[in-house]
Amino acid sequence: MLRSMTGFGRCETTINNRDIIVEVKSVNHRYFEFFCRATKGYSFLEEKLRSYINKQITRGKIDVFVSISSIEDMDVQIKVNHGLANAYIDALRHLKKTYDLTEELSISTISKYSDIFNVHKSPEDELKILSDVLTAVDIALRSCILMREAEGYKLKCDIEQRCNKIISIVDKVERRSPNMLEDYENRLKEKINNMLKGANYDEQRILTEVAIFSDKVSVTEEIVRLRSHFEQFINVINSDGPVGRKLDFIVQEMNREANTIGAKIQDAELSHDVVNIKSEIEKIREQIQNIE
Repeated sequence: MLRSMTGFGRCETTINNRDIIVEVKSVNHRYFEFFCRATKGYSFLEEKLRSYINKQITRGKIDVFVSISSIEDMDVQIKVNHGLANAYIDALRHLKKTYDLTEELSISTISKYSDIFNVHKSPEDELKILSDVLTAVDIALRSCILMREAEGYKLKCDIEQRCNKIISIVDKVERRSPNMLEDYENRLKEKINNMLKGANYDEQRILTEVAIFSDKVSVTEEIVRLRSHFEQFINVINSDGPVGRKLDFIVQEMNREANTIGAKIQDAELSHDVVNIKSEIEKIREQIQNIE
């Protein structure tokens, strides 16, 4: 199924006495780019989540937010760095004596210097935490992917309509392009008659000039290739897996053929039709920039 690169998913749950919140946001990007913000102390999750999510999303800028908080009190020990505490106390006493300060030292004063306290938490089971977080990630990621698929379906419908419109214009160009030769031949004969005032002229030379002109303005090959590109394009958008880069390449080839047709066309109405073809191709190109 066609996917866009825009999506969002969120999961808030409680697992094994931990409140876990996971948010997954994705936007357009040429490649896969991953950013993760996790609660302090859980940075080990980043690389694990990068690999896990990249197996399901191959393209886009992915932002993941992970919040983990324990419901129950953990086994925490706080140790005092006595050497640093003594240094602070000596410095404060020196300031008091030097500047004749009246305020007494107190616990509240010393406690402001948080670096004298070392907090030690009991080690946690990283594999267990990862398993719990992935449970929440699965839910958030699924919501994000569903949004990408829904947006992808809308893009697919719009692109198919534009493809059908282009093919109808190509049909018109193909039907009308032979008339250019007849128009050219008539204009050439009229010009010669005006110059020669009704005198005889070499009809074979006229046919030769028309043949040369026909070779210059023939768009048959370009139309065949353009049709082939559109057939391939439709097949790709109906296939499974990431297709954005492949579609982008095919659209470049479409545009190349359209430009060549435009350069060869010697008819004002058909030139206008080719402009419309190129305009629709450009709109398709803009749409597929958001396809995974």
